[in-house]
Amino acid sequence: MDAVTLEIKYIPGRQVGTMGKIQVSPGAYNVIPGKVVFGLELRDLDSAKVRTMLERIQAEAQKIAQASGTKISFTEPVVSKPALTDPRFQRLIDTAARELGFTTKLMPSGAGHDAQEIAVIGPVGMIFIPSVGGISHSPREFSRPEDIENGANVLLNALLRLDAAATSAH
Repeated sequence: MDAVTLEIKYIPGRQVGTMGKIQVSPGAYNVIPGKVVFGLELRDLDSAKVRTMLERIQAEAQKIAQASGTKISFTEPVVSKPALTDPRFQRLIDTAARELGFTTKLMPSGAGHDAQEIAVIGPVGMIFIPSVGGISHSPREFSRPEDIENGANVLLNALLRLDAAATSAH
């Protein structure tokens, strides 16, 4: 297990880290890179835990730099504040799905969905649908058309329930 993974898993929980972009220079197959630049995304529902993970990774990187004589530097990270879904919306979506005869599962999500940005101005909720093999955020991700339709119907039912509640409140 690499140093970054060890630091991410140091604190028990559901946090994740993704290194999705790596650039090496000069980038030739037969040349040891003189420079490597990579991006690391750290996510959790607790922003303090994300900060702790980053600090631990930076400290470990400095140890590696000293031991190997390598220069390691960090740029200021892009920090996305975790957005928790509104419990009322969770219940509303759960009820809408169950009325349609579907089973439900409450799933925390630390991903940077649009809901994360919308949560700054109002409450949010999310509906997840099954992916074949549980594969997500990958070119191999695939959801069956009927699961997509079911998710759309849950959304429609939830919005109709929300509208009815708002109308009766006025």
